[in-house]
Amino acid sequence: MTLTTSTTSTTSTTSTTETPDTTPDLLYSEAEDDLRAAVRSLLTDRADVPAALVRAEAGDPYDSGLWTALAGGIGAAGLLIPEKLGGQGASHREAAVVLEELGRYVTPAPFLTGAVVATETLLACDTGSAVVAGLLESLATGGRVAVLAVPLATAPDAPLPTGTGPVGGVAEAARADVLLVLRDDGLYAVGTEAPGVAVDPLTPLDLTRPLATVTVDPGAGERIADAATAGAAVRRGLLAGAGLLASEQLGIAEWCLEETVRHTRERHQFNRPIGSFQALKHRMAQLWLQVVSARAAARNAADALATGSPGAPLAVAVAQAYAGRVAVHAAEECVQLHGGTGMTWEHPAHLYLKRAKSDEIALGTPGHHKQTLSRLTNLPAPR
Repeated sequence: MTLTTSTTSTTSTTSTTETPDTTPDLLYSEAEDDLRAAVRSLLTDRADVPAALVRAEAGDPYDSGLWTALAGGIGAAGLLIPEKLGGQGASHREAAVVLEELGRYVTPAPFLTGAVVATETLLACDTGSAVVAGLLESLATGGRVAVLAVPLATAPDAPLPTGTGPVGGVAEAARADVLLVLRDDGLYAVGTEAPGVAVDPLTPLDLTRPLATVTVDPGAGERIADAATAGAAVRRGLLAGAGLLASEQLGIAEWCLEETVRHTRERHQFNRPIGSFQALKHRMAQLWLQVVSARAAARNAADALATGSPGAPLAVAVAQAYAGRVAVHAAEECVQLHGGTGMTWEHPAHLYLKRAKSDEIALGTPGHHKQTLSRLTNLPAPR
């Protein structure tokens, strides 16, 4: 919107034009702080990391009661869904806050894959369709979970898998009630219990985010978008997922930094806290700077997605080129500076490292996003 004001006198006319402020808002609003407090309180009470590890080793890391409380009780599953479809009518900024907290607790929950990627994909389809609208309404309450049947490693601008063959590396397909399957002629919604659907678990690095190979018979499911709409919808879902994944990576990095600082304050050698040694101070100070920078990149991506900025692909590429490596570095430092304790299976540090490494290659590697960044800015990499 452009505002034009003019002042006229007998001798001259002055006209000034004000343009909208497009500066990204990197700060948290009061509503976002309240949402964070609610999610953190829930996870503090219900997210038992040792119990999740036991469940993960058994092949099913999910706590259905926790997901019900998070998705339906707090309303997190419907944050991106408009109120007229039963959702909260919030934005990517609020969803980013939830992902920060889920990252802090390495929570096994289909929020990124279901409440972000699949939901955004459906919102880019015809929401006036009874099938799409009904699916979104059920997703908003957490009653059903939808997952986009593409490999977790698929970047927003990468070639998309189509056809009827098996699709490997689909994240949280085992938790899904509905699969969004991309075929040559469009996008299909397929119930996981339908005939001709097979979800075969894989052994992932990150036990808290299971992967599976998905096979769907050609005739299964109902088409919800034609080929042209389907491709754009899937890319919109992947772009939102990649942008908000940076917030999960931020949560991982923040926990690792805070836990490392706490440990080095309490662990003593030579009658003094090991955190007082200059070499360790330097390492943690450097890590703090990286975490602060990752927060800025993640918030910028979330704000660009929330406002529908034309620069959203650029903001997402910047966030993913940086935040993934920060999360991995923070987790590595957490393991190393805990010494022998950090190497044990009982300490949760290894869960954070595995989630960080898994996230680093999810929805595009940092290297891929750097290439995207180079292309978007027309700044080719040195040869």
